[in-house]
Parts: sequence; C-alpha cells; structure tokens
Amino acid sequence: MLFLITGASGFVGKSLCAELLRQGKSVRAAVRSTHSSMKNTEVVPVGSINGETSWTDVLHGVDIVVHLAARVHVMQDTVADPLLEFCKVNLHGTSNLARQAAHAGVKRFIYVSSIKVNGEETQNTKKYSETDIPAPQDAYAVSKWEAEQALHRIARETSLEIVILRPPLVYGPGVKGNFAHMLATVARSIPLPLASVHNQRSLLYVANLVSALITAATNPSAAGQTYLVSDGEDISTPELLRCLASAMAVPSHLIPFPLVLLRGAGRVLGKHIQLERLMGSLQIDSDKIRRDLNWIPPYSLQQGLQATAEWYQNKT
Repeated sequence: MLFLITGASGFVGKSLCAELLRQGKSVRAAVRSTHSSMKNTEVVPVGSINGETSWTDVLHGVDIVVHLAARVHVMQDTVADPLLEFCKVNLHGTSNLARQAAHAGVKRFIYVSSIKVNGEETQNTKKYSETDIPAPQDAYAVSKWEAEQALHRIARETSLEIVILRPPLVYGPGVKGNFAHMLATVARSIPLPLASVHNQRSLLYVANLVSALITAATNPSAAGQTYLVSDGEDISTPELLRCLASAMAVPSHLIPFPLVLLRGAGRVLGKHIQLERLMGSLQIDSDKIRRDLNWIPPYSLQQGLQATAEWYQNKT
C-alpha cells in the first residue's frame, strides 16, 4: 500500500511519514522544494499547489492520498483579496489533486480541513459536532469548507473515497505559531493577566492526529465521512499555562484581572483577536470517530503537553 503525503515536510507531515514508515508502509512525500529530504522516504518536489499543478507522475501507483498541504490561516493577512489567495491552494489545489487522484485510480483521499469550518467558538458548554451547520467566518475557513464540498462532489462523480478530518489547534514537538509563542512566554515565567479566564478548549496532540489519519485511511467504515477529532480532554487557558509551566519546572505567574478591562486593553493594543482566542471556548465532540472507527487517542493531553514542553526546553 503506497501513501502519498502532501505537505510532507511540515509539522504534521513529518510525524505522519515517520509513523507510516515505522508501521512498514510505503510513503511518497510530496514537497514544495527540491531542497527537502526525508530519511527512507521517496521525496517528490511538486512546486506550488494550485488548480494547474500536474500530479500525473506523483500519483502513479498510489493507493491513498493524505492531503495536508494548505495555505494556512494567518492573523494579519496583507493580500488584497485573502479569499482568492486561500482558494487558489485550499480549494482549487485540493479539487485538482482529487480529480487527478480519481483518474489515476487512487482508492481513498484523506483531507485535513479545520474546526474553523464549524465556527470560531462555542458557547455555554455546547460542543461542535459533525451535525452542526457549518459557519466559517474568515477567508481561510471559507476556503476549507468550499474544498470539503468540492471533494464530496468529486466522490459522487467518481470511485474516489473521501474522508475529511476537522482538527482544532494541533500541538506537539516542532509546533510553530501561537502555541510556540505560548511556550516561550511560559518558559520565561512572564506574568499574565489570565487567572480570571474560565474557558474550555479542545486541543489535539500531533501524534494523536497522526493516529486518526492512519485510522481514517485504512478503516473501511471511514469512507465518505467527516470527523471532528481531538484529544478528548478539554482544558482552560489558565490550566494549560500551568500544565506547561509544571512540565518545564518553572513557576507560572497568572494574575487575576477583570475580563472586561482585559478585552478593552486588547482592542486598544490591537491584540483583540489574539486575546479572544485565549479567553474564548472552543470545544469538540469527537465521539463519532471513536464510535465509528473504534479510535482511541494513544496519548493523553498530559502526555502530549509534557512531550511538547520537553521538546521546547531541549531545543532552547
């Protein structure tokens, strides 16, 4: 069984390729640049991914595609038309690959979407589920939702099996972006005015996502399904910061502060969106993938945070 992994040199892609190889699977890694190299893996540079990318040679002999490559969400996008730019890669690049995969006789196509397709936050302990009406609120989320719809159309027109996963924030060794900034802040024991926050967020350890991806790729029952996937243990922002601090053996300094004043300060400083992500709730009901595919996350939230904290300390 030959797996094609797009975005193979990225945060999730490296972990997925390593685990597939550990399990004795054949892996072909699609990467952007000829400078990328991966041990014991066939690496194929494909350049930019869009509606014109040719995948003919790359797809030869492939049984399963796991499509990780994407134009990722950014906090402050400077392009004139963000939706157009996101759709070039996330919609047209995805649908182009899927149609060529179907033509090449690929059996199954695994697409990593985003929980942002469901919305930005949950209220009153309600958790997002697969039955919710999608409510994407920014260009990135819209492009992911449109790609999901395009994939379902292709599945109806061809024999290609589609499986979609919508993860929340993914963390683990090698993480970048906001979680990496959080690790740096915790490591320096910087006082944070977040002790009064009482939210709940679902997270996903990268090794748990890899496990879910392989299960979705190989379990016959997954064909045609969409799954929300998480560690299954929700956590508040203050609890998360304390857990990371404990794992790093450094003190955590969380200061009580009125949330209304904190939000006001965020607007004045131009950090309103970042603060809302720290203060708001986003919870996922991942029962469907557990029930349908008998999937259980191999690692607990505590194990994932411990491994992430240790990785950060070892690299600094």
